[in-house]
Amino acid sequence: MQQVPLSEKLFHGAVSLEKTKEFVKPWRIPFDQKDLFVPACINGQAELPAGIRVTLRSNTESIKIAIVEATEFMQMDCLIDGILVKTAYISKGETTVLFNSLGSQMKVIELYLSQKVPVAVTGIYLDEGSEWEVIEDSRLQWITYGSSITHCYYSHSPSQTWPTLVANELDLNLTCLGYSGNCHLEPMVARMIRDLPADFISLCVGINIVGGKTLSERTFSSALIGFIQTIRDVQKDVPLAIISPIFHREREQQENEVGLSLEKVRVEILQVVNTLKKYGDKNIYYIDGLEMFGEEYEKWMPDGLHPDGDGDKILAARFRQMIESTIPQGNIRKY
Repeated sequence: MQQVPLSEKLFHGAVSLEKTKEFVKPWRIPFDQKDLFVPACINGQAELPAGIRVTLRSNTESIKIAIVEATEFMQMDCLIDGILVKTAYISKGETTVLFNSLGSQMKVIELYLSQKVPVAVTGIYLDEGSEWEVIEDSRLQWITYGSSITHCYYSHSPSQTWPTLVANELDLNLTCLGYSGNCHLEPMVARMIRDLPADFISLCVGINIVGGKTLSERTFSSALIGFIQTIRDVQKDVPLAIISPIFHREREQQENEVGLSLEKVRVEILQVVNTLKKYGDKNIYYIDGLEMFGEEYEKWMPDGLHPDGDGDKILAARFRQMIESTIPQGNIRKY
């Protein structure tokens, strides 16, 4: 097989790349500033490549991706022209993943990396003599920030997380900033979103803050306002959707030790959005998490908190419906 040089243009959806002589590893924070994203690179979540894919155009009938040995079981997906054709199941210790029988036509190949396990790529290999080229993704850029609900550990496979499903349906270039257990409105994350190219931004906030007791009735709204206004320092007119928590029976009405429940958080988020509209933000929108994934969908949440793989498909469909009905003209692509 012929080896493809590991160009940064092959990696789509990453914030940055860690490059060594041996490998290229995608990150969801700026790697050269990683020590500023405390604690421990957002508790290790920033090196998990949710939504990140290796992308090229080629007529190869097979593609092999070589990696630093897998630290645990994981999956990768191969999409051809946007359609999922194969899922690979990679055991701990494996170092190569092969997708074959892909057809001899010129096609866009996307390899979605595991959303659960760090992946360091040591090589990309195509059939000897095949043609290939890198692709510039000119689609509108969508940045979505959130918790494990956005990170999607429980999806059927890496390309079937709800943000990826929505991005592919709406033809958007996704950067997924779902950090499982670690969506706490950190200022450094707001600064990062501020400085990334974006045509649409969504923030799903509240569930980790209530569960982790990291903000209180006194501090939650002010932290959310500061987070949004930091983004608005640069992203002044980009459509910005603020999503309140989806249903979680245990924390709906039960207040935590600092006085917050999910019901209270939803009220505060709506108040923040309305206040910012009052002060001139004409492109900020509220999406009610209960309308997106409410009690009626609880059977797709085996642990009572996280949607399963089928639940993610419902989330994708509901989110698309809600942004199309909430954002004027009904379609992000018109911005």
